[in-house]
Amino acid sequence: MSNIKLYMFQSGTQQCKVHDIKMNRGNGADYEIPVPWFLLVHPKGNVVIDGGLAAEGLADPRGYWGASVDSYKPVMAESQGCVAQLATLGLLPEDVSFVVLSHLHSDHTGAIGRFPRAKHIVQRREYEYAFTPDWFAAGAYARKDFDRPGLSWQFLEGDASDHYDLFGDGVLQIVFTPGHTLGHQSILVTLPNNGSILLAADAVYTMDHWQEKALPGFLASAVDTVRSVRKLRALAEQVGATLVPGHDPEMWSQFRLAPNFYD
Repeated sequence: MSNIKLYMFQSGTQQCKVHDIKMNRGNGADYEIPVPWFLLVHPKGNVVIDGGLAAEGLADPRGYWGASVDSYKPVMAESQGCVAQLATLGLLPEDVSFVVLSHLHSDHTGAIGRFPRAKHIVQRREYEYAFTPDWFAAGAYARKDFDRPGLSWQFLEGDASDHYDLFGDGVLQIVFTPGHTLGHQSILVTLPNNGSILLAADAVYTMDHWQEKALPGFLASAVDTVRSVRKLRALAEQVGATLVPGHDPEMWSQFRLAPNFYD
């Protein structure tokens, strides 16, 4: 177990407004949020969690991501793409066995199709919805990221697969947390020395959301969003987990970023 490590990466930032992240807050003020992603090194296979933004989009952001760049402007260098950052650790694309996706919004899908041996794990309802999203959600999905031939997928089935244990040893468990999207999932990582770290992804945008002071600026269901936060709070209390919110600049600055790691 001593060679299990969790690395935290950032694929740049997105420039937006406070109200895009904290509903009805900010009075139009500007806001800049981190775009995190993660690597779990495990004896049974390396796992990329999400992958941030796709570096391929930087050459033509509007052509790749569409009009969403007007609300969430990417600020990123090609060197911050997931493949390039893994290379700094000496890892090749062939060294990744799994890509676990919290959901399929474009700031979380930068790893899909970049790792030829990887199995991609996502909720079935998230995958199906991403191909035919409702009008208000369509801009958040970049179909060219996930609609790729020859990929290996593993689909989870909502509540029936809750707390799915990827390796069967409790190190990486997937927790079903709908609300932000229909098929959102969060990831609980339990490490030998640093204990449990709860990667909430967009089930928890910021600590205001966690503390029930503001809903996130984008959601599919307010009811499911609130209930998923309460589910995660109960879980974090039960296991003593450190919370990692999805896009909180103040909290993100407190974490140990790659090439440093948690073990």
